[in-house]
Amino acid sequence: MNADTLRSEPETAADVTELARDALAHWGVHGGEPELLKYRENAVFRVRLADGRPAALRIHRLGYHTDAALRSELQWMAFLRSTGIATPSPVPTRAGELLVPVSIGSAPPRQVDCLSWLEGRAVGARGVPLGYTDERARQVFTSLGQTIARMHNAAAGWAPPAGFVRHAWDFDGFFGANPNWGRFETCPFLDDATRELVHRAHGKAVEALSRHERGARNFGLIHADLVRENVLVDGEAIQIIDFDDCGHGWHVYDLAVALYQNREEAIYPLIEAALIEGYRRERELTRDDVAALPLFSALRAFAFLGWVQSRVEGDITRETGMRISTIAAGVVAAYLHGE
Repeated sequence: MNADTLRSEPETAADVTELARDALAHWGVHGGEPELLKYRENAVFRVRLADGRPAALRIHRLGYHTDAALRSELQWMAFLRSTGIATPSPVPTRAGELLVPVSIGSAPPRQVDCLSWLEGRAVGARGVPLGYTDERARQVFTSLGQTIARMHNAAAGWAPPAGFVRHAWDFDGFFGANPNWGRFETCPFLDDATRELVHRAHGKAVEALSRHERGARNFGLIHADLVRENVLVDGEAIQIIDFDDCGHGWHVYDLAVALYQNREEAIYPLIEAALIEGYRRERELTRDDVAALPLFSALRAFAFLGWVQSRVEGDITRETGMRISTIAAGVVAAYLHGE
């Protein structure tokens, strides 16, 4: 299903906030004032429940996931939480539902759910230098590597329930006819020279990915979007949020995504080494896995080039789209030239 052909959801923050106010009635909240935190894939609000507890209300992007896929996301989060990994808990409506449709006027209904609030602070923000000391960065990214490995260990030992369905970050998920985040070829922010370079890198990546090992050892359920904003730190503990893109994929993709935003940090070598060391404390990571990080960083870049072309002037500005595309093209170029 092509989400962009379906998308007719409200385009302004005011509209989605009105939708959130209406949705809160399902949780027994009337006259609440939702605080919009993020409006990209989903509109995410900080809200107060009827008993005063904070929570995160999510209004899902129209057509991106089926109800079955969203329930599967919540099931995997619940399983991870049962193994000791800190993730949010679903908050059912007063009728006991985990997912409800809500609409304004004649607009198609949007899927809405509510999750418990986690008090940790995000590792960082997109485009903002981390500002960590070497020791703090080593501590945070070692702990993150351990947490990612524990997630992969847990997934490897889990039998998903009947009806479990999530998309795949496999070859087709990146380079098939309908990639998960859109086709990189249609990105509007590449000049002719850069587009030619990206196409050459695509050929190299296609060949490498088609030959890359895929088995229970290195492929399974992954988070797939471990950006800084989705990793919270609460004291020494790591908390993981926003499983909206979770699915079946190569484990090393989670590591590549966790490193992607940090490539320009002066202490990047320390960050990468700490993440790998932490992962290896909990799960095997071979030299071939580490050697594949540039490939999987390039896959993330290709995914971003597809992502921006379908979100510009909706979820993001053209300026942001240009910046994301420029970074992605640089990652792809580094992969092409073996840097």
